[in-house]
Amino acid sequence: MSDQEPGATGRWLRRITDSFSGEPRDLDELAEVLADAHEKGLIDTDALEMLRGVLEVAELQVRDIMVPRSQMVVVNRSDSPEEILPIVIESGHSRFPVIGDDRDQVTGILLAKDLLRYYMEDGQKDFDIKECLRPAVFIPESKRLNVLLKEFRVSHNHIALVVDEYGGVAGLVTIEDVLEQIVGDIGDEYDVDDDLDIRKEGERQFSVRAQTPIDDFNCYFGTEFSDEEFDTIGGLLMNHLGRLPRRGEAFSFGGLEFKVLRADRRRLEMLRVVSPRDIEPPEAT
Repeated sequence: MSDQEPGATGRWLRRITDSFSGEPRDLDELAEVLADAHEKGLIDTDALEMLRGVLEVAELQVRDIMVPRSQMVVVNRSDSPEEILPIVIESGHSRFPVIGDDRDQVTGILLAKDLLRYYMEDGQKDFDIKECLRPAVFIPESKRLNVLLKEFRVSHNHIALVVDEYGGVAGLVTIEDVLEQIVGDIGDEYDVDDDLDIRKEGERQFSVRAQTPIDDFNCYFGTEFSDEEFDTIGGLLMNHLGRLPRRGEAFSFGGLEFKVLRADRRRLEMLRVVSPRDIEPPEAT
């Protein structure tokens, strides 16, 4: 496509800016133009939120969205396949930093599919993790997200280790983390319908939003959890554990079995609840 033939995106943006007098002089004025375009019906709500996300990506740095060092799911270079596989299954991730003596000593990245290939093709051979490692990419905390996204696209890389000013590993960031700043949370098969906080999956098994009010949870499951200190079931569980549990982690509480289906570096999102008895959900009012 030549410079003389703007694409659909260029024509669309020109239509917005031509609807207003003058040109935006900074990002704040551009945001106002977009808000006005939304009010005039030129762009819908989803497009407005996405465009706002694009503007924010240009302002944010890696340190603003990275997974902190303490929450990184890693494997040790001396681990056997039998030790690595449970980590892969429980976390649900596809890429894992491989470390030596500590988390500052990242020797490479292990892809879950490479481990699967070992089980499918080379399971009878001695496993050498060094043969499976992909090079690790290191970036500074101060890198802008728009620059990082371009680097991800050019290199076809999906994960980078974040280092602080002293060269220590401060965390990691993935291409999904960056994209979610533009399009919002990328859902998965554990998403519950918008109007449902609790959904029955099978016999005595349920998907529950972590933001479900404790009172609603008690009403549904017949429990008597206190809501004096916390409003949501997720907040109550985090207080019980004394930390933010990672994806795939399972534990018992109040006579129920819980498993974390979705969680990010800041909050719980989705839980699986298994009851030891049949549940009679309350009738909808």
